[in-house]
Amino acid sequence: MPEASETATRSDAGPDRTRNRAVLGVGRVAILVVAVVVGFVGCGGGGGGGGGGGAAKANRQKTPTATSLPAGYTLAAQAKGPELGIYDNPSAPAPAKTVPNPWLLNDEPDKKIPQVFLVEEQRPDGWVRVLLADRPNGSTGWVHASDVQLTPNPYRLQVRLSDHKITVFQGTNSIYEGQVAIGASDTPTPPGKYYTRVLIQAPDPNTVYGPFAYGLSAHSEVLNEYNGGDAEVGVHGNNDTSVLGKSVTHGCIRMDNDEITKLSKVLPLGTPVEIVS
Repeated sequence: MPEASETATRSDAGPDRTRNRAVLGVGRVAILVVAVVVGFVGCGGGGGGGGGGGAAKANRQKTPTATSLPAGYTLAAQAKGPELGIYDNPSAPAPAKTVPNPWLLNDEPDKKIPQVFLVEEQRPDGWVRVLLADRPNGSTGWVHASDVQLTPNPYRLQVRLSDHKITVFQGTNSIYEGQVAIGASDTPTPPGKYYTRVLIQAPDPNTVYGPFAYGLSAHSEVLNEYNGGDAEVGVHGNNDTSVLGKSVTHGCIRMDNDEITKLSKVLPLGTPVEIVS
């Protein structure tokens, strides 16, 4: 497969072999562990969903809307309760599915990840359409606005496959651009609009995943399964800088280790990741 540098571990065919397993192809093996779930920008109390009572009241009174956001901002939606109903459309009498909040990485009780989504649309009647981490890529669903906390996010990532480049934006400003490795021709990185779903730190930063990995809502479009579960795509570091700028992975995006370490400190879950040809 892609490269000799992957001999130490199974290759990065993409994160989350099952809906609740570890990202990046490691299955239940504890190669990667949850390090920190980055809190939403400007959200009191971080990603856990609760600051002081005054801050919570302010959030309820001043729910942000897409039309009120500064240029370059998006909205992330974090589930408030222990479950979140997702509807096919606002007229549906019952949710098409219910997802737990938080969900468990590797089904391990100490690795709790909040259910966070990228907001695609808001309606004045109390419905919000969100991007889902489901197949097919680009799937969306509707949730009650009262069931989620909406938080503005100034960050977004764009990956240009033809240039092997990633650009990180804060608002309308580009704050980083660098080379990345992308999927090989037979396991390409899928173009589309996705979002960051989980942040993981590697106990050994010298593996193919580098020091940190963001699992995305993206799925490989040529690999249905890998290592016993669904093949999803991530953005992570590397253990071989010579591959940056090349098409060598199983679909994941590898970037500079120092830069993804910086991103791990500021980039919230629910951040848009646009992959373009």
